Amino acid sequence: MLYINGEWCESNSGENIEVYNPATGELVGLAAKGGELEAERAIQAASEAYLSWKKTTAKEHYMYIKRAADLLRERTDEIASIITKEMGKPLSEAKGEMNLAIDYLDWYAEEGKRIYGDTIPASAPNKRIVILRQPIGVVGAITPWNFPIAMLTRKIAPALAAGCTVVLKAASATPLTAIEVFKAFHDAGLPKGVINLVNGSAQEIVGTMMASPKVRKITFTGSTEVGKELIRQSANTMKKVSMELGGHAPFIIFEDADLEKAVEGAILSKFRNAGQTCVCTNRIYVQKSIEKQFASLMAEKVKDLVVGNGMQSGVSVGPMIDKKAMEKAQEHIDDAFQKGATVLCGGTQLNEEEYVNGNFFAPTILCNVTHKMKISYEETFGPVAPIFTFETEEEAIQLANNTEYGLASYMYTKDGSRMFRVGEALEYGIVGINDSLPTVAQAPFGGIKESGVGREGGKYGIEDYLEYKFLSFDLE
Repeated sequence: MLYINGEWCESNSGENIEVYNPATGELVGLAAKGGELEAERAIQAASEAYLSWKKTTAKEHYMYIKRAADLLRERTDEIASIITKEMGKPLSEAKGEMNLAIDYLDWYAEEGKRIYGDTIPASAPNKRIVILRQPIGVVGAITPWNFPIAMLTRKIAPALAAGCTVVLKAASATPLTAIEVFKAFHDAGLPKGVINLVNGSAQEIVGTMMASPKVRKITFTGSTEVGKELIRQSANTMKKVSMELGGHAPFIIFEDADLEKAVEGAILSKFRNAGQTCVCTNRIYVQKSIEKQFASLMAEKVKDLVVGNGMQSGVSVGPMIDKKAMEKAQEHIDDAFQKGATVLCGGTQLNEEEYVNGNFFAPTILCNVTHKMKISYEETFGPVAPIFTFETEEEAIQLANNTEYGLASYMYTKDGSRMFRVGEALEYGIVGINDSLPTVAQAPFGGIKESGVGREGGKYGIEDYLEYKFLSFDLE
């Protein structure tokens, strides 16, 4: 189904998106496949609804967002199951994502009450200067498949709290989760046209968003390549943009680190969601003196990870999203192996009987990795962990920063001074220090360099949905 102007509807063409479970290959469900016509209707509905929604009080925004959050909280188990069946992550991870998604709604329901303006001393006794912060207008939101609900609420919540209206295109691999979120807002009584859901052709829907002067902001989570193209297109109508793009996260372990904790952190960061996260570890840098000890301990624990259908109890690593994703992971492993890397564990797709219908890949560790290998500079987006070594703190910083990406980074050390030295030197928007899961609703999430522009989360995340207006009064 599509959700336009407060009503559920089918696409004009009558076509549907078929959603398959990446663990079993089974059809999970159908979602209406919209295009240019539906996108235009949604934009028009959002534009008309904006005229009244922007005047709605912060208290009313709060009430609608909180109602939707409460409904999602009540439906956590049901929606978590849909997430797992659509994109494969273990059910426990899906429930964790549900909690984060609700956290964003809870946070921004409150944050909307704190959109303050200013008064500024004037340059003449007969003048007064007032600064207002007002909603930017209609927002076009484009969300990914790997976090089908958390990325959605992270965009919708601040937009609504700021007084904006939204047209959202969810990933075609995971449209069913998006539908459930819109059901919650519908049941919460949100006015017609304030949020609109158009799943379907990315070229048609996003192209219509980019061309429309009524859409004043684009928020996108996805690849750097696509993000750059959207930024280029946004120039035609001077849209405001926020882009959360690709990453190539370094994970640095110094010789003074708590080794057990560092191994646990590396595994959690690397193999969560089968390595399909923009902030997951891509390069593990281990100080030379502890390389063998670290690699041995990590391999021992990785071999104990249970790969399987995320709906089954005890599964810690689910399937990859599709065959193409598995092929890329295999390509990176083969390239590394041909150039001298050693496969410590894993290294192949899983084809045994219980895996035959799904997209399963063995959690993999590579040693003797060099920076001439593809995996050292291309984002794998899969369960493959390459281990590099370094000698000094300065070398670790240089190696970690030697990339066009700058989203997330991690380091493990007990040295308090080093925590600040290295934390300040790493060229990343997020630095986890002895913390492999730093993302929370109240903190700014986003990257620098080619990992994006803007921030999502916390008080910072609402800024991109607001404009400043300067009122100058002559009192004479």
